[in-house]
Parts: sequence; C-alpha cells; structure tokens
Amino acid sequence: MSVDATVTPESWDEQLRESGLRVTAGRRAALEFLDDHPHSSAADILAGLSDDIPSISAQSVHNIVHDLTRHELVRRIDLPDSGSARYETRTHDNHHHVQCVVCGRIEDVDCVVGHAPCLTPDDVHGMTVLTAEITFRGVCPECEPTLRDRDPQY
Repeated sequence: MSVDATVTPESWDEQLRESGLRVTAGRRAALEFLDDHPHSSAADILAGLSDDIPSISAQSVHNIVHDLTRHELVRRIDLPDSGSARYETRTHDNHHHVQCVVCGRIEDVDCVVGHAPCLTPDDVHGMTVLTAEITFRGVCPECEPTLRDRDPQY
C-alpha cells in the first residue's frame, strides 16, 4: 500500500485499524507529522509533536515508529551518515533515496525501471530478490557553493 499525499486524519485512523493497531493520538500525530515531514528521525518526530502532545516522551515515539514500521504504515530507512534511522509514510513502492553528503538532505528517487527490484544483480546466490534499497549520494545545489569554496577543483 502506497500512501497518498492527500491523506486525512480519518484515513489514518482507518489504516491504523485495518493494520490491527488501535488509533491513538500519538500514532495519528506521528503519521500526520511524517506525511508532512518525510525522512524524519524519532527525535524530529518528538520535537514536532511535543507542543501538541506535551506528555509524549522519546520512548513513546520510539514505540510508535516501531509499531508503525512493523505494521508497514511507515518505512524505516537507515542511510549512511544520517545519524539515526529515518521514517517516511511512502511505503511499498520500491523507491530509493538521494542524500547530500554535506548537509544530509534526503530526497526520494522513483524507480526508473518500473518494476521491483529496479536492478538486476549479476549473482543472487540462489536467493529470490524482493527489493533493492539504493542510496545515491551527492551534493545538493545549496551545498555546492560551499564545497567549491573549500575545494576549487570540485
């Protein structure tokens, strides 16, 4: 199930129930936050929710993202040099990511071939490949001038 960009609180409630999870203020708020702020860490989610839910703790956010990931309502991504796991509501579509090596910005990259796993490995050692998770690493346009200032040969 790939999550639509026009998801409403009511549809989050429905998706939570369909996945077997109780609808709680924390789960709904986390889903809404991640829908608006993809690639957020648990710390980002906590900071984003703490004004609206003052009683929320770091542990409860970790429990929430764990439950949402286990029930496939969010996707956990572990990218190089990102410092912690990131989460997004875009699930089950085999997209990839591009990450700036200077500022850490992360963006989605759609699969170019159109069918999973987007890549054909030369040897799968007898395994059935289900997905491919690729991270392209580069420099975003905002960081390029800084990099050029540091290294004129860039």
